[in-house]
Amino acid sequence: MNSCLTGTSDYSAAELISTVHPDIIKTHIFTRLDGASLLSAACASSKLYSLSNEDNLWREICTAAWPSISDPRVTRAISTFPVGHRSFFSDSFPILDQHSSNPRLRSSTITPELISAVDIYYQGKLVIFSKVQETETATGWFLSSPFRVDLLEQEESVPTRIRHQGQNLARHLEENLTLSWILVDPTRNRAMNVSSRRPVSVQRNWFTGDTEVMFATIMGGDEGREPEIVECKVVVAWSGKEGGVVEVREVSMVVEDIEGRRLSGKESMEVLGGAMEGGKRKKEGKEEEEKQIYKGFVSRKRSHREKNKKKEEATDLACMVLGVTIFIAFLFFVLLR
Repeated sequence: MNSCLTGTSDYSAAELISTVHPDIIKTHIFTRLDGASLLSAACASSKLYSLSNEDNLWREICTAAWPSISDPRVTRAISTFPVGHRSFFSDSFPILDQHSSNPRLRSSTITPELISAVDIYYQGKLVIFSKVQETETATGWFLSSPFRVDLLEQEESVPTRIRHQGQNLARHLEENLTLSWILVDPTRNRAMNVSSRRPVSVQRNWFTGDTEVMFATIMGGDEGREPEIVECKVVVAWSGKEGGVVEVREVSMVVEDIEGRRLSGKESMEVLGGAMEGGKRKKEGKEEEEKQIYKGFVSRKRSHREKNKKKEEATDLACMVLGVTIFIAFLFFVLLR
């Protein structure tokens, strides 16, 4: 474009931005940007990159996106990150790329503690549930038991501002809920978001009557290494009460392999640690893409189970034939004596 039309003469964008006072950039420009836009702006020039490194700016961006991280336990952990809240945002904003974590990247070091910072949003912005929980991960009981993180006690429930007035609750929740589950490792000074953000499945639990909304991320597994694939699954159970009030009755996370077996604490920490250190991150993808990845995993899980079932049936048949053969041979031996 002709420089006369743009009014820039022969100055480059970098030279022009250098003429703007730093306080104007930080106070009147950067404070109006979200985290993703600020990261993009910081890449435009060395000056913008330098000005964007203020931790207070990134703290406001992070707490606006994830209210749960204002908890002192999370704040202390973030203060040890290489560049504070900016490092935390870089780890947590791009959700973990489904199916990107190589199984060979499993961590051999078990961190003593994980912090879960969880936020559930309704219609994009309204936070209806926010909680932080610490999990000790180095005890013998944790390492040998099936991995599970529960944010609510068995009989605990949390009322929300959602009102259910006869509409299809399952569909309504699927269309309006998003979830962020950030795992923070204070030892490694790393974090990652293990939620698919949008639900991948919604179903009714016929035993409890609750509506279960599932968020999932598929980790590990190269082509041909199907047994290495694992699923980090978050389940949020909802119930409708009199007056249309919708309550949260369960918020939990588990890690399962392709056979549906719950991984132990030690196995889960190896997978999560490897994903945290070496897993690829990506910007939020399309909801349908995440669902298709999950459906593909469910299909492979079903196929894997069917193969195992056929193997078991073949083994049972072979054992039965062998047993009958031995029995007949024994009868002949007895009759011929």
